[in-house]
Amino acid sequence: MKETVKIFDTTLRDGEQSPGVALTGQEKLAVAEQLSRLGVDIIEAGFPQSSQGDFDAVRSIAQNVVGPTIAGLARCNQVDVVRTAEALEPAQRPRIHVFIATSPIHMRSKLRMSPEEVLDRVGSMVALARTYCDDVEFSAEDATRSEIEFLSKVAQIAAQAGARTINLPDTVGYTTPAEYYALVQAIRKAVPDPAVTLSVHCHNDLGLAVANTLSGIEAGCRQVEVAINGIGERAGNAALEEVVMALTARADVLKVGHQVDTKEIYRASQMVSRLTGMSIQFNKAIVGRNAFRHESGIHQDGMLKDRNTYEILSPESIGLGSTILVLGKHSGRHALRQRLDELGLTVTPEQLDQIQQRIKVLAEEKTAINDQDLEAIWQGAVGAGSAISESELLSWQVTTGTQVKPTAHVVIRVRDMVREDSGSGDGPVHALFQALTRAFEQSDVELSNYQLVPVSPGEGGLATVRVEVVAGSQDFSGQATDSDVLRASAFALHQALSRVAEHLTKGVVA
Repeated sequence: MKETVKIFDTTLRDGEQSPGVALTGQEKLAVAEQLSRLGVDIIEAGFPQSSQGDFDAVRSIAQNVVGPTIAGLARCNQVDVVRTAEALEPAQRPRIHVFIATSPIHMRSKLRMSPEEVLDRVGSMVALARTYCDDVEFSAEDATRSEIEFLSKVAQIAAQAGARTINLPDTVGYTTPAEYYALVQAIRKAVPDPAVTLSVHCHNDLGLAVANTLSGIEAGCRQVEVAINGIGERAGNAALEEVVMALTARADVLKVGHQVDTKEIYRASQMVSRLTGMSIQFNKAIVGRNAFRHESGIHQDGMLKDRNTYEILSPESIGLGSTILVLGKHSGRHALRQRLDELGLTVTPEQLDQIQQRIKVLAEEKTAINDQDLEAIWQGAVGAGSAISESELLSWQVTTGTQVKPTAHVVIRVRDMVREDSGSGDGPVHALFQALTRAFEQSDVELSNYQLVPVSPGEGGLATVRVEVVAGSQDFSGQATDSDVLRASAFALHQALSRVAEHLTKGVVA
């Protein structure tokens, strides 16, 4: 096909804004490396001005990830633009992505700016961004609730100031496919220059994000802003895997191509799910557990005769399936590091030692170790490295049964002091939580969320436990992976409560 759509992935920016998600810098880099293997055109690495951590993550991705354009988000003000330019300085292909709201309700209630002030700000900040970077994108926040005449003026001014891409976000998931088609065509008429790419960014509040995105493509948009698994604010963004596979399966209708290596989709989906702690619903399109399963007798009969009767895509087309590794208790560091490098998982020498020891233990429990196991073990090592060094879970024990009230006993080290305490609860996890809060001397903490997600099948399979606790008005999370779910629960709870302790003693938000 002559025309292609640029895939702009915002998993690490809009996706990471999902409530309860907080990736470390090393985890963000791992996702960015996988996005590069996936073949996305642009990676929106973060919002540098929002925090030092985000700045550092964007800069690390700009330094280390080759291939895609690396973008950073900035509000239409000088401080944001300059900060974003600094973070993107090492990138081979940087993009500054500036935005400002253009709908009446946003200008009046949030910005408290007049339309004329917004127009002036658009022109001046796009022009400023161009002094740092040739590739500038402008987004009109809440474009679908903006007045078309005013939005057209905004797009014209942004293009005249040097924006190469004009993005038209459906920020609150409000529009419908027909409305969005008309909006894109109106802006294309206002900005007819083919050197200016129109872009679509749709949220899923009404479940129409992918439909609206495809409608935008049909209307002439040649960039789509998407996120792995559709994660993002509120109900999320248009899902990358759904948009890409729709372009693949229905090229006859949509008549545009893409540069994504679809066989990397499933691995990207699993990695993002595991690192964010956001489980994928079983019936999720493309990457859900049931997407390629058939239970109905009629369907099974058809599949046995011809897979095309009930499958419009093959599981192989998205890379579904785990690679079996020849890794075990006898594996050497060289082979292990090579496979980690192939998977794009960077480690320090200390983390490599931890991973190797964990594999040796796991190899006693299961005969085959796959990539999902290895990635989960890697995440545990990275999480341990980023956990609070002033606290350590030294030992734990749980007693439970049909005739016994669940109780737990824990021993922790907090700086140079060893503490131990016990607690009881409605179940073993609750008992562990009670024991750990007592050991940490934290009385006003609530366990708000507990998730158990299988990583790999089989008797010795791994599972990831993710917990969230609330202390005051702050949320803190912890995550651990193990073949023993109670052990994973103990370490995940300890990590979360360690972050609470650090916040209380140092005033640091985890």
